[in-house]
Amino acid sequence: MNRYPKPPWYDIKMPKISAGILLYRKTENGLEVFLVHPGGPFFARKDNGAWSVPKGETDGDEDFLATAKHEFNEETGFAIPSGTFLPLGSVEQKGGKIVHAWAIEGDCDPTKLVSNTFSIEWPPHSGKQQSFPEVDHGDFFPMDTARQKINPAQIPFLERLETTLASQEEHNRAG
Repeated sequence: MNRYPKPPWYDIKMPKISAGILLYRKTENGLEVFLVHPGGPFFARKDNGAWSVPKGETDGDEDFLATAKHEFNEETGFAIPSGTFLPLGSVEQKGGKIVHAWAIEGDCDPTKLVSNTFSIEWPPHSGKQQSFPEVDHGDFFPMDTARQKINPAQIPFLERLETTLASQEEHNRAG
């Protein structure tokens, strides 16, 4: 028998923290952002509201931007372009996960995406392990479409990117 009672904070779970990169490009049709669709059986039939900024969980010791850079590479197989990272702040997703994001201008060929994999028991209770890609595909979307595709909790990242780029353009015009 334990002689000491548990303190009130003992069962408090810390939220998971992820960091990601929102790649964007400017085209003749306007601003487009690169989003990824999660792989695996749970998202196979989901589209609108299921896409995400390429991201991954932090390990606690690593700088969040460093985590975002290597997770982008692990989830997509693409190198991070050189340039200036625009901080987009953080959001809290429905399950309590905190996501930090940065944007950078760049381009990639979505058809060449190669993701790392994860294994789960599938089908459930079958005793069989199957591997699935963390990301099954990625694509560039115009901002209006991106707002429909992205996890609703991540929409502020799109808004912050637009605000930041508009502010930069205004500053450049003012000279």
